[in-house]
Amino acid sequence: MRATGISRSIDSLGRIVIPKEIRKNMQIREADLLEFYAGDEGEIILKKYSPMGEMEAFARQYAESLYQVSGFVSMITDRDKLIAVAGGCKNLVGEKISLSLQQRMEERKTLIAQVGTVEFTPVIDKPCEAAWQGMAPILSHGDVVGMVILLTKDEEKKMGEVERKLLLAAATFLGRQQELV
Repeated sequence: MRATGISRSIDSLGRIVIPKEIRKNMQIREADLLEFYAGDEGEIILKKYSPMGEMEAFARQYAESLYQVSGFVSMITDRDKLIAVAGGCKNLVGEKISLSLQQRMEERKTLIAQVGTVEFTPVIDKPCEAAWQGMAPILSHGDVVGMVILLTKDEEKKMGEVERKLLLAAATFLGRQQELV
């Protein structure tokens, strides 16, 4: 834990304002949920809550199933990071997703894109080789809670309508599972 040098007082209703710099740095948006933890030495710790985070073990199994069925690298994200990867790039689990992917997520569109097109969106800020990608937003209670992503490096292995339907089915299933948690 590092000190920021910023102090805030609590108002009469018990509220405290999280400074803009911290919200920006931690990518905390309006309506995001935060978890409260009490430390052993009197500290209060706030942690950004991820509804998809509670399903990480399930998401890993589901990503593995997607990989087995499709043959494509399969990824599942929450709103901020990769929570499951199967078929390669497993070392990327926990990496923050790119700002452009976060923006794409808000569009709530299922799409297939080839590298070099406007729709092609980097998953993370580090270079990740891919010739084709498909993605679908995971919706729960009307809110975007993550994405299902398929990637391939093989330019000959084009993605099409079958992959679009697979992505949509996966995202819908994960969204419904999220509503049950």
